Amino acid sequence: MRIMHVAALAVCGCLVPLRSGAQTGKGLSQADVASINTVSETQAKAILAKDWTTFADVYVADAVLHPPNEPAVKGRAAIKAFAERFPSVTDFKLTNVTVDGCNDLAYVVGTYTMTIAPAGTTAPIKDSGKFVEVRRKQRDGRWLIAVDTFNSDLPVTPAPR
Repeated sequence: MRIMHVAALAVCGCLVPLRSGAQTGKGLSQADVASINTVSETQAKAILAKDWTTFADVYVADAVLHPPNEPAVKGRAAIKAFAERFPSVTDFKLTNVTVDGCNDLAYVVGTYTMTIAPAGTTAPIKDSGKFVEVRRKQRDGRWLIAVDTFNSDLPVTPAPR
């Protein structure tokens, strides 16, 4: 856990003002930004293919996922188990809006849209939202996710009584 706090502080030390709707990459090389985008594409394809091993492999071993309305999910194996329990995703798109960082730490701010088909429902649910990720550069040049949080833009609906 202490590593995550240090990583977050280090990223904050590298932050530049966010520009809405633009990928900056000012503190990163174009190759680093391209690598980050490739990992994001791999993640999106894995979600649609229900390939939870590949999905989990875009996270560092000690990553923390902060899903909405649930406790933090800690570690790659737990993230894979979380994904396996997630309702079936029939459509998924993500957009990296801002990618920046310095040295071996980066952050990604983006948006997503997805359609899920929870068991026992009569119609699919369309969702859209945003995410923030902290990435760590690996020795092989990939930028894996160390901290990930996402949440919906849709209003919370009360549970049926």
